[in-house]
Amino acid sequence: MIREATTADIPRLRDIEVRAGRPFAAVGMEAVAGDEPLSEQVLGEFVLDGRAWVWVAGAEPVGYLLVSTVDGHAHIDQVSVLPEYRGQRIGRRLIDRAVRWAAARGLPAVTLTTFTEVAWNGPYYRRLGFRYLEPSEETPGLRAIRAEEAAHGLDRWPRACMTAGVQDWEYAGDHPE
Repeated sequence: MIREATTADIPRLRDIEVRAGRPFAAVGMEAVAGDEPLSEQVLGEFVLDGRAWVWVAGAEPVGYLLVSTVDGHAHIDQVSVLPEYRGQRIGRRLIDRAVRWAAARGLPAVTLTTFTEVAWNGPYYRRLGFRYLEPSEETPGLRAIRAEEAAHGLDRWPRACMTAGVQDWEYAGDHPE
């Protein structure tokens, strides 16, 4: 079930991000696997602004998504699912929720940045309907995000921006919210 995240969820969101990042070590990306989660302050801004959702299994969140607006498009800042829950379409349903959020605000597309060669990143998003942006298609806001990522060392591995049109989005077919 999807619901809006609350401030009480913030410690759990940080835990999910850490645990969801661990599989990166298995593909030689130890720096990503060991990266610090988003701060409580940053997470709190998303939560208080109604731009954070969690997928709850049992009594607690097992995945979450954060969204913002960048250059007139919805932008997925973070989507993380606990490894033991992967393969259950939780990430997909959270992304569907972000697309609905974008549609409700009249935003034409959803963007994100991702690793292009990690199976649960770029190839996964392509299967969902995202396409890679050519560098010439990147908006100033996306270029700024990519510059921050590069400064953080993420460009040690191939990375790119992706987009999907809100009007063209094919929902998973269920939306338990």
